[in-house]
Amino acid sequence: MVTLMKILVQRVSKATISVNNEIISSIEKGILAFVGISGEDDNSIIPWLANKLVHLRIFPDDHGKMNQSVIDIAGSILLVSQFTLCAETSKGRRPDFFKAADPNKANKLFFDLCEEIKQSRVEVKTGVFGANMQVHLINDGPVTLMLEKTAPFC
Repeated sequence: MVTLMKILVQRVSKATISVNNEIISSIEKGILAFVGISGEDDNSIIPWLANKLVHLRIFPDDHGKMNQSVIDIAGSILLVSQFTLCAETSKGRRPDFFKAADPNKANKLFFDLCEEIKQSRVEVKTGVFGANMQVHLINDGPVTLMLEKTAPFC
């Protein structure tokens, strides 16, 4: 099995992205999602990941159980493209990024994921693709999960 696109999900009470010391995106309560796109990815994985992300029940209900989604709490999603999630680290001491998608492909798939999430009527904000960003967050819980979809190795 080969792992395709990965999304590192963090439940946040607030998150901001700055580029060159200027805040360019921010959300209050919601999800900060770091998206790693591999060279094996294509559009077929987008609907599954978008659906999983917007319906993931990681927010507490009235009884404190993780039973609500970002839709249920009227929260937002801040998406950040992060090719380093595709790093190969099993050998040596320096990460190897040969599994990450090339920037043109990754940018298109990242944009497609944003658009798919917006179909769920969830507010989506992003960083700047390929920029050196500073991400500030208040992780609520903390709750951090990895969404991954695997495909048969061909």
